[in-house]
Amino acid sequence: MEPRFDLYANDVAGKFNKRLVTAARVVDESTLPKATQELVKIRSSQINGCGMCLDMHTKDAAHAGESAVRLAMVAAWRESTVFTEAERAALALTDEGTRLADNGRGISEDTWAAVRKNYDDDQIGALISLIATINAWNRLNVIAGLAGGEYVPGQW
Repeated sequence: MEPRFDLYANDVAGKFNKRLVTAARVVDESTLPKATQELVKIRSSQINGCGMCLDMHTKDAAHAGESAVRLAMVAAWRESTVFTEAERAALALTDEGTRLADNGRGISEDTWAAVRKNYDDDQIGALISLIATINAWNRLNVIAGLAGGEYVPGQW
């Protein structure tokens, strides 16, 4: 599958991508658990149908020691017992934050209360920023037609 557009060969898109990578470092360096970060990236990528991001983040999570069962269950996290209360709150926020227009009200009060219960302000700031960032990456890759399957953990 050939991409529609080469985001990395284009000067404008390339500059934008570099800035997005730099912005994401703040989240990477935060106290939001790394496992939670990968679960959020995987869930958003599932919702948005981003094969490139799914390829990258499932491989990175597995490389970091995430179990195959938990990776397989992300798509059905609500019907699963393998995620902590905090991870479930992050996944609920990811679902609602990725599908903002679907329920007509954005983030539910129940989801927000669960996030508040499980994370401190810095972690919430990181979680919100992460959801926004992975949604941006998903949209860039899907619009440009970038496919998954070739990523090697640690490649980028």
